[in-house]
Amino acid sequence: MTFTDLNRKMKAGKISSLELVQESLKRIAEENPATNAFITIAAGEALETAAVLDREAAAGKFRGPLHGIPVAVKDLIDTKGIRTTMGSKVYADNVPDADAEVVRKLKEAGAVLIGKTNTHEFAYGPIGDRSYFGASRNPYDPNKITGGSSGGSGAAVGAGMVVAAIGTDTGGSIRIPAAACGIVGMKPTFGLVSKTGSFPLAYTLDHIGPMTLTVKDNAVLLNVMAGHDPHDPYSLKSDSQEDYASEIGKGVRGIVIGVPDWYFDRIDPEVRAAAEHCLELYEGLGAVVRKVKMPVIPKIALAQFITIQAEAAAVHQETLKNHGGEVDEEVYERLVASLSVKGYEYVDAQVGRPELIREYNRVFDEADVLLTPTIPMLPTCIGQREAEIGNETEAVRSALLRLTSPTNYTGNPSLSIPSGLSGSGLPIGVQLIGKHRTEATLYRVAYALEQELGLQRVNGRIQPVLAAE
Repeated sequence: MTFTDLNRKMKAGKISSLELVQESLKRIAEENPATNAFITIAAGEALETAAVLDREAAAGKFRGPLHGIPVAVKDLIDTKGIRTTMGSKVYADNVPDADAEVVRKLKEAGAVLIGKTNTHEFAYGPIGDRSYFGASRNPYDPNKITGGSSGGSGAAVGAGMVVAAIGTDTGGSIRIPAAACGIVGMKPTFGLVSKTGSFPLAYTLDHIGPMTLTVKDNAVLLNVMAGHDPHDPYSLKSDSQEDYASEIGKGVRGIVIGVPDWYFDRIDPEVRAAAEHCLELYEGLGAVVRKVKMPVIPKIALAQFITIQAEAAAVHQETLKNHGGEVDEEVYERLVASLSVKGYEYVDAQVGRPELIREYNRVFDEADVLLTPTIPMLPTCIGQREAEIGNETEAVRSALLRLTSPTNYTGNPSLSIPSGLSGSGLPIGVQLIGKHRTEATLYRVAYALEQELGLQRVNGRIQPVLAAE
């Protein structure tokens, strides 16, 4: 059910928060052994909170659109009294004494924190299979990756354990698991959601965003999460609170959808076919599909790579000095490699950033939104580090990041939505990209496609389309 459905039922007295929490805990007990989506399950706290929220509901007091609804939070984001591990042995017993700003907002809107979801250690990996607490596993095939680093959040929603989860995204870490787990994931405009209380990976690339089963729920959740925070130096100021669901249902007639050439290089045939099918559906709905060129992308991709390395090295100086032996070997090697970035390279990447962003955004003179695949291939096997894409072999890490990381550097909002299943039954996602602060338009365009695709779900999972007899 959607937030709207659950809210309506709760206000009508047909369902309680306690029932929702109990159902969520039941689903977690059934699904978590196979997916390893959760590091910590906050059952006691969730049941206590649900009881309080039910008493408030009985008195006619509803805190907001999430009143009584269980939500999971990536274990990179501080939660008061509930351990926050960063997927690392270093922080295995870390219990924050305050909530992150985004968690405070969730609670203010009535959400029930059901638990903390698995993450690639320190969020430094797009694969999701390097955590001190074990790999996150795909709800469609436990031998396959969830994508990372918000893999636990992707699996928790994709397997129907919760209707919503929070993730973080530095190079694709919301959108990659959203695509791999068959759900909706938004990386908002940089600074739209406060990062106060979230463990950093790269100060100028990190984003926090919502992960849900439906487009409308995603917009509703972003409404709750967004807003200026004076404690976050990167937080955007705004004169008013925007309703990101305001354009949903308006259709896409006349909307121009750009198809950028670079994003379609070296793509698995099934992934390409899924994206092309979505473009055909948009044309049938009255949108204009237009090919566009973006020659600036290779420069942006390099600058993003330099930025994430330099900033991750800065964040983890103390980790490398005092805890190297406690960090996963692969993550440690990546942190050590990050030390190789030279100061002038990082400075150049930042000094040139405004102009590269302007060059990227020139494409929106020709199109309202861009449509691309989210990741260039199907979810790979746990532990796999190379993949065949077309006739070429590519490192899994770089392949997963290739289509998502540019907009972490530019800060443009980027939304992944499911487009169906592969022949082997694995989810495929498409990515919609817009100008800064055009989340409402992205949700409008995504909702139209979601309705046209008409994907059916059982326990969170997309169901295969049966061939007509």
